[in-house]
Amino acid sequence: MFNWLSDLFSARRKGLRPGAPHIESVARHNSFGSGPPADVGSARLYEQSPWVYIAINRIAEAGALAPLKVYRLAGEKRVGIENHPLEQLLGNPNPMTSRFELFEQTLGSLELHGNAYWFLAGDAGGQPREIWALRPDRISVVPDRQTVVRGYLYAIDGQMIPLDALEVIHFRRWHPGNDYYGLSPVSSARAAVLSDKHMADWNRNTFGQDKGVPAGIVNIQDFISDTDFERVKREWRNNYSGTARKTAFLRGGSMEWQHIGLSHTDLDFLRGRRAQRDEILNIFGIPVALVSENATEANAKVAERLFIERTLWPKLVRIAQKITGELLPFYGVDLVAEYDDIRPTDTEARLAEIRAAYPLLSINEMRAAYFQLPPVPWGDGPVSGPHPKPLPHEEGGASPTVSKGEIDPAAKSALDELAQWERFALNRLDKPDQTRPFQVTAVPDELAFEVSASLLFAGDREAVKSVFAGAREGL
Repeated sequence: MFNWLSDLFSARRKGLRPGAPHIESVARHNSFGSGPPADVGSARLYEQSPWVYIAINRIAEAGALAPLKVYRLAGEKRVGIENHPLEQLLGNPNPMTSRFELFEQTLGSLELHGNAYWFLAGDAGGQPREIWALRPDRISVVPDRQTVVRGYLYAIDGQMIPLDALEVIHFRRWHPGNDYYGLSPVSSARAAVLSDKHMADWNRNTFGQDKGVPAGIVNIQDFISDTDFERVKREWRNNYSGTARKTAFLRGGSMEWQHIGLSHTDLDFLRGRRAQRDEILNIFGIPVALVSENATEANAKVAERLFIERTLWPKLVRIAQKITGELLPFYGVDLVAEYDDIRPTDTEARLAEIRAAYPLLSINEMRAAYFQLPPVPWGDGPVSGPHPKPLPHEEGGASPTVSKGEIDPAAKSALDELAQWERFALNRLDKPDQTRPFQVTAVPDELAFEVSASLLFAGDREAVKSVFAGAREGL
């Protein structure tokens, strides 16, 4: 055996292989069948299970709201491209679908089937003009021994429509047992979903009609005639039985009642359904506190943060990277698609980091690192030092002519905005959870930056008022 292994590995390679040697075997092993792997009942479970519906909708709708942007790579930096053609296409994918609907269906299909497909329509070799989301249960992958995927077949109304691999973008989750199709969370949650459904059906039947199991037995121990037996049954059911409950009668000795059913309390019904709910939501990555009626405000906020960071954000990264690899090449090279980082930030940690960097960085460095703002001519000095304030004519504008006794309109607008900003900052002291920044329009950029930086160190009302008093003097 060792001689055989030595012969097998005797030829040492001095470079990388031009291709993967296992692809041909993988394609042969996964030869095309009649359709994708059986995903029995996933759509039905989505329609019938409230927890599956809630979990998938939370993910799909939240992800559809996240903004996706296109950037051009310039070395290690990403330069934003305003109104890129791909962004325009995603804004109106096709005449029947909106942007929200496209991403909602894509994320929902990934959760329900483990796969999602986009069909690209446009000129041959040109840019896509339309994007259509395809139903995963109708798509079959056609393997290829050289290119991994030769194409796809879309089955509808008994017809098999061939689609080229270039025309289709296949989003899929990881599947440990399949090389071409993704694994749906519904497959892992199927047992819990079915158990919850059976419990819900049992509860419905308990209060519904045609209950199969009798609620109890009336046992007539004394012998009576057929006429009397029918009369007793009729009178009992007329007086004590409804259309939804049934009672069994037995003839024998004297009459007695025997209860043979289990109550909801005996079965611990509510706790059982709650356990099934928690298991289903955990499989989909939905924190229970998001849907629990007993969750406090603090628990709900933590749950929302966990949902965004650990559930929603990885799914958005999967979609963005797939778009970068298979859709953006139609528009050129060095392009990347990324979602805006919607993950919540730790405000206290961010403020502590800014305070630590305050005496060490220049204004331009602070603007770039923490505020994503471009450099300014007056930003080479330290944040804490004095800064020359350019006059309007030094910035390229004409020197304003203001009559004696009159107030410059620009200065008046800046003073009014400083007053609004001061009220905003004072109100925010009483609301530490408020993270929305004040929108500055009239205050000069250099002064607005100084005020923003100084407010980081203003811990009380007097300190805030002092910051704005100095700002007014600067005007």
